[in-house]
Amino acid sequence: MFSTLEVLTTVVVGLMVGVEFSVAFIMSRILNALPEDAGQLGHAHGGRMLGAVMPVWYIGSLVLVGIWAIAGWQHHGTALVVTAGALLALSVVMSVLLLVPINNRNKAWTPENRPDDWKAQLGRWERWHYLRVAVIVAAFALLVTALI
Repeated sequence: MFSTLEVLTTVVVGLMVGVEFSVAFIMSRILNALPEDAGQLGHAHGGRMLGAVMPVWYIGSLVLVGIWAIAGWQHHGTALVVTAGALLALSVVMSVLLLVPINNRNKAWTPENRPDDWKAQLGRWERWHYLRVAVIVAAFALLVTALI
């Protein structure tokens, strides 16, 4: 049962990392290459879609890592799992304080109501997102290492 928890947690976190990596390095570049209205509307739609799913995924991942750390307290690699959990907690704090406020504004924007600095705000979101991706990639790497 414990092995199932380890694998399930690693897969859930790995898929989340893949989605966020994709947003950072593929989707954002595609959307930014579209003409202004299409790109901005795409960012807004993506913000609505992922803004609804990702909080559950982030918290769920953190809960699974916490269960793994508690259930495996005497197992090899627990320090790695606890460190991964701390990094995932940091990513949640980063999300709530830095990324969600920008996303909440962005998902309501249309070509008619977007602010003049909308590109700068999206650029700021993307820079914070790159940092968040680095944090969750590190957490995922620690979880994979803990499996060994």
